[in-house]
Amino acid sequence: MEKKIINTGNAPSPIGPYSQAVAAGNFLFLSGQVCFDPATGQLNNADIPTETHQVMHNLKAVLQEAGFSFANVVKTTIFLSDMAYFGEVNEVYGKYFEGDFPARETVAVKTLPRNVNVEISMIAAK
Repeated sequence: MEKKIINTGNAPSPIGPYSQAVAAGNFLFLSGQVCFDPATGQLNNADIPTETHQVMHNLKAVLQEAGFSFANVVKTTIFLSDMAYFGEVNEVYGKYFEGDFPARETVAVKTLPRNVNVEISMIAAK
């Protein structure tokens, strides 16, 4: 199966040896995004809702670059620095989907890159 690397300047550049996304067949595998603002290169983490919106905007940019949208998302993984943020993240996250929600798990982890509080990865399909 052929794979295609997806990168866009409308989302933060990877901070390691990975791609923003990889398309393979009818699937798009999006790497985890955190709250870097691609315009400034700075973290946009004034509070949990702001941080989560930035993460979702970054994911949207990668989806759009590949010709996908949130309607194509079939699976997400949410990583939190503290499960106490679950409610706030869930409220923001839910606003980006209409109708059927993707499958999902949410886990708390000890530390995330650059000490952010939220990281989300996705799998989309056409």
